[in-house]
Amino acid sequence: MNKNYDKIAAIEKAISEKYGEEAIINPQAEWTEEKEKEYSKQAKELYNKNKRISDFSDKIDVNGIKVSKKLLNRESLRTCPVCGSFPKNTMDDVCLVKFQCCNNCYIKFVEGREERWLSGWRPEK
Repeated sequence: MNKNYDKIAAIEKAISEKYGEEAIINPQAEWTEEKEKEYSKQAKELYNKNKRISDFSDKIDVNGIKVSKKLLNRESLRTCPVCGSFPKNTMDDVCLVKFQCCNNCYIKFVEGREERWLSGWRPEK
């Protein structure tokens, strides 16, 4: 038993020499009520922040394509660069993000010809 105390003391001494006295102090020794309140406040803020992030990062299946809620909740201010129409539904938003065109242009020009579209081909105006 006595050897264990000597070994513990030797380890603590080595740690304090390498990292300083603060490394071997019991954390509860300097913990106060104010620190507890501050910690609780920070933990609540972190929880709320993570909850907001996870709400937006959830994915929804729209016609076989996984789309984040953030995309669906966003007001769409973009227009289709091919035909100039404003997106009217979620599939327009999905196609704008993935193919830079609305759903109607996707059906007319992209569907079945994705490789050509992704290589840069666009219809003449």
